[in-house]
Amino acid sequence: MPITLCQSAMETQVTLTVRGDTYPGEVIAVVGDCEALGEWSHQKAVVLCPDGQNGNTWTTTIAVPTGVTSKYRYLKGCFLEPKSAGGPCQVIVKMWETHHQPRTMSPTGLHQNIDDGQFGIYNGVNCVDSGWLTCQTEIRLRLHYSKVSPVSISKKKFKKSRFRIKLTLEGVEEEEDDEDDELRSSSLHKMTTTLEISMISANAYQSRHSQPECGYALEPSRWTEYSIQTMDPENLELTFEFFEEELREHVVHGDVLPGHVGTACLLSSCLSESGKDNGVVTLPIMGRNSRNTIGKVRVDYLVIRPIQGLQCDMRSSFTKYWKKRSTLDVGHRGAGSSQTAKHHRVKENTIASFKSAAQHGAAFIEFDVHLSKDSIPIVYHDMSCCISTKKKNDNNSLELIEVPVKDLTFNQLQLLKLVDATMKGNDHKDLQDDDDDEIDEHQPFPSLSQIFQVVPEDVGFNIELKWICLLKDGTWYDNVSSYFNMNTYLDIILSCVLERGGKRRIVFSCFDPDICTMVRQKQNKYPILFLTQGITDAYPEMMDIRCQTTQIAISFAQSENLLGISGHAEDLLKSLSIIGDAKSKGLVVFSWGEDNNNPENRRKLREQGLDGLIYDRDRIEAVFVETEEVLSPEVMEATRVRQPTEEN
Repeated sequence: MPITLCQSAMETQVTLTVRGDTYPGEVIAVVGDCEALGEWSHQKAVVLCPDGQNGNTWTTTIAVPTGVTSKYRYLKGCFLEPKSAGGPCQVIVKMWETHHQPRTMSPTGLHQNIDDGQFGIYNGVNCVDSGWLTCQTEIRLRLHYSKVSPVSISKKKFKKSRFRIKLTLEGVEEEEDDEDDELRSSSLHKMTTTLEISMISANAYQSRHSQPECGYALEPSRWTEYSIQTMDPENLELTFEFFEEELREHVVHGDVLPGHVGTACLLSSCLSESGKDNGVVTLPIMGRNSRNTIGKVRVDYLVIRPIQGLQCDMRSSFTKYWKKRSTLDVGHRGAGSSQTAKHHRVKENTIASFKSAAQHGAAFIEFDVHLSKDSIPIVYHDMSCCISTKKKNDNNSLELIEVPVKDLTFNQLQLLKLVDATMKGNDHKDLQDDDDDEIDEHQPFPSLSQIFQVVPEDVGFNIELKWICLLKDGTWYDNVSSYFNMNTYLDIILSCVLERGGKRRIVFSCFDPDICTMVRQKQNKYPILFLTQGITDAYPEMMDIRCQTTQIAISFAQSENLLGISGHAEDLLKSLSIIGDAKSKGLVVFSWGEDNNNPENRRKLREQGLDGLIYDRDRIEAVFVETEEVLSPEVMEATRVRQPTEEN
């Protein structure tokens, strides 16, 4: 048995035993808080050896400090060849134990045997979670009816046919050096590219399973998604096979593919050549027995890569952990929305607003984060702001020019001053004020790092990740249609949070389902809630079918193994049973929206067991007086763009 030494004057040889089934190429390993156990790094985890007589029993012996309590967890995964000679092996975590309190050992004597029973079960509680992207890339290919049918048939013969579709994949084989084969350890493998399918509808979901022989038929109300995990994302051939359900095509005796009428091929290298990690490609469908096309298929794609420059440890995970408690009060944009409080002396999404919410008892504060032009995470609600040019000694109304926040650097944003864009006529006098007594805590556009520094650690953060949104009518929300690379955007924000989070309770949220999926896949510590507006007259309908009803949002959250949803209060109040339905499926439920500012509505929602209420806390817990706004003396100034926005 392998023995790993730990630097200690007195050590105990501890033999660990655990039982668990594994797939081919997988092993069970152990990781913990001391050097011998890898100091919570998956790359330094100790691999257990399978018992020769009982393949599901795994053991290893390690040397740990005598009389010292060590914490540890087990994981299932694949240990792959190092990227470079002499480097650490690459580890793909397939499944790991995520108990809030990890296993412990306090060994005494020279040798001790510890039988930990079944993998995932500790103190009688089964608590495991899927892994995250450590070194592999995940490609998602989706077929859906968010706009129109993804399949368009041009050949008259098949115009009325109903198809079943199956995705197959191949990789270009590379020649291997015989010398490399000899050097390769028996415990190290090359990752086998995996392919699974998920299907989501309002009433059901099937997550990550294998496809039937001839695939599935598409349904207008169902989202169909293929997930491919690979170490070689540039070198895959992905082929959609089309089968006619009615078998109009002549079936030859012994045909292994009855009803097969055509194929559409996608080379994964085309996705990287596009320069985008998300988008749409249209592929020709080639007839099976000819070189002619019979139609085309529109494929929505998403590429998820591991966080660059940061390794998540295995010390703790809250991605699916939620402590049962009474309904949490979450301060909306800090102490509340400036738009809904006309006499609010503390502006939303400022350091002063967050401090005020904390002082008035908010367990959590909610705020919105996106990036400046120079890639600094900043706190601000809207995707755009308005800029005006000030002329000295001119008291006329100012002309406001709308500019996306992403087009301004952090330093430029610090020169801006926010007021309400609904002002008319002489109301623009605030923008012409030369008073320069603005204090830093009331400055708009604080950085995310500043918020971590100034808000007490016992106040939790509900961080909404802002992303552009395509609406059902084909327009873009806030008129912003292009944004950052999705992986780069998330890597910057997630790294900031993971490095500064400490012991603070943190929950992410987002209206974009792909962002939710990526946050879940790119890190292993913090949970995310899928924000949904449901069916409402207050906001325009979104294009993505996963966003169109609260019911399908619940199915999506289940399929992607998210913590839960954050539902629009208007929709929840229309059908309070939705809350119980979601909670019965193991989901946490928050609520957002102006309706939450009504005490009676909050009472109704609390009675349903709601987990979190996001609202303007100043309405009941603080009295604010109207004060004269202090304005920046800068020539370039800004005002909030007051357009229809989500009140979250």
